[in-house]
Amino acid sequence: MINIPILCYHNLNPTVPGSMSMTPQKFEAQLKWLKDGGFIVIPLKEAVEYLQGRRASLPDKSVVITADDGWKSVYTYMLPLVQKYNIPVTLFIYPQTISEGKHAMTWAELKELQQTGLFDIQGHTYSHPNFKQTKRRMSTAGYQAFVQVELVRSKKILEEKLGSQITLLAWPFGIYDDYLEQAAARAGYMMAFSIDARTANRRYRPMAQPRFMIVAGQSMQTFAAIVSGANIKTR
Repeated sequence: MINIPILCYHNLNPTVPGSMSMTPQKFEAQLKWLKDGGFIVIPLKEAVEYLQGRRASLPDKSVVITADDGWKSVYTYMLPLVQKYNIPVTLFIYPQTISEGKHAMTWAELKELQQTGLFDIQGHTYSHPNFKQTKRRMSTAGYQAFVQVELVRSKKILEEKLGSQITLLAWPFGIYDDYLEQAAARAGYMMAFSIDARTANRRYRPMAQPRFMIVAGQSMQTFAAIVSGANIKTR
């Protein structure tokens, strides 16, 4: 059985890295390390096919790169590096912020990324809620309706705006449970991803496949351990 390191990035910031960001220079150093080490960055959809049993195998030393939220820096800083190293990236986007938040991409920028053929865009709910907190504040019926809207509305808007099928989901804040997994399946997602800091494999439930958060504070030794298959704490 193949174990797949799925990496989760957020913001690239050249001056003031935050808790979920890093400099473009460090991101490029990681891409160079992968290339020099013989790692192959594969599309997330190929990993999904393997995890579902629809693909028999993957290349040795396969790794997947994803980026969450739709930060403007993905367009400004990540795009040139992705093109330079010619690697596939999956973006998990929540539509509420696109063309609205000052640090978020526009729909035109997302479309431009998509048209490179290197970026696949998938769902991250509509508004990036903290489902655990929301559940405490709402009635059962209200919460269930809220979850339905978050999952379905996001999928619908992304498909309409970008003209591509949305079948994958990343859980905001990595929060999921049995009810959310079932709701995602009912909404038409075929696989969902957390940030549980383990390599993905066929043993995990399809709506709870893990990823590793990759952030500024990690050393290159930590990064190397992650992509080499170590299940280590990253947050």
